Amino acid sequence: MRRTSTPEVVVVTGASAGVGRAIVRAFARRGAHIGLLARGREGLEGAKKDVEQLGGNALVLPTDVADVQQIEEAATQVEDTFGPIDIWINVAMTSVFSPFKEMQPEEFKRVTEVTYLGQVYGTMAALRRMLPRHKGRIIQVGSALAYRGIPLQSAYCGAKHGIQGFTESVRCELIHDRSNVKISMVQLPAVNTPQFGWVKSCLPNKAQPVPPIYQPEVIADGVAWIADHYRRQLYIGLSTVIVIQGNKLAAAFGDWYLGKTGYKSQQTNQRADPGRPNNLWAPVDEDRDYGAHGDFDDRAKKRSWQLWADTHRGMLGLIGIGMAGIAATSLLWRKQ
Repeated sequence: MRRTSTPEVVVVTGASAGVGRAIVRAFARRGAHIGLLARGREGLEGAKKDVEQLGGNALVLPTDVADVQQIEEAATQVEDTFGPIDIWINVAMTSVFSPFKEMQPEEFKRVTEVTYLGQVYGTMAALRRMLPRHKGRIIQVGSALAYRGIPLQSAYCGAKHGIQGFTESVRCELIHDRSNVKISMVQLPAVNTPQFGWVKSCLPNKAQPVPPIYQPEVIADGVAWIADHYRRQLYIGLSTVIVIQGNKLAAAFGDWYLGKTGYKSQQTNQRADPGRPNNLWAPVDEDRDYGAHGDFDDRAKKRSWQLWADTHRGMLGLIGIGMAGIAATSLLWRKQ
């Protein structure tokens, strides 16, 4: 992980836990100054300690990303404290595990406000500051579910689809304006985060990510890489590639397959506790720091060879050219 001579100023929403927490740690290793946005006070304080231990500086900013005014105030505090924002990373999300027919309108609205509008509002705040300076990076944390909806998460899937379309629209406008501000989207696989223990669930058994599962540090590595190497989009995990590309070729098969398997694959064999707290309306990490990892460490992958290959195309190209040269030379020698 590179360290910059002048510390970057980075904002991370959803910074208190899960993928956001892992991203915070990755940029702290670069010596960055980081604005930490989330609702849970204890999780934010834990993230601040991580940053300082790893060599960065952090500003704790309790923020509900569904409130545009809170985001705007947080952005102002970051720049007043650290200077101009270089990188803005939208991570914050929530979900409800439930068949759509059982969801309440206010639940669907809340998921949409946090997961979709939270990224819209974050992008607005970032662009308001970056456009006059003609520089900056905005990174949207998406999902394979931005392309392929699954059962039991209609609000979340709808929000991720919305972020994908929104980001493409903004990117076109930046190109039209010849702006040097760049916007990217990182599409995720299933990740081992605490969200499966704290999002609202109406399922009879405990919720789980659909295997294969990756550790949040894999995602953080991808986000840190795309901050330095512009791509309009980065897929993380072979399963993400298969889901997105497969849906282009056989969407109807995906409908049928997920209709048959999608309920079971998102639940463990353990019964859910119907009385457990959830974070839809209020944070559950107000008095406890959950960190980056969820309950699936024994099943989660610590690396993605697909991501390594995708971020080392030049090296792989040179290796391919070298192997082709060796093969061609071998054939010539055989003919002599």
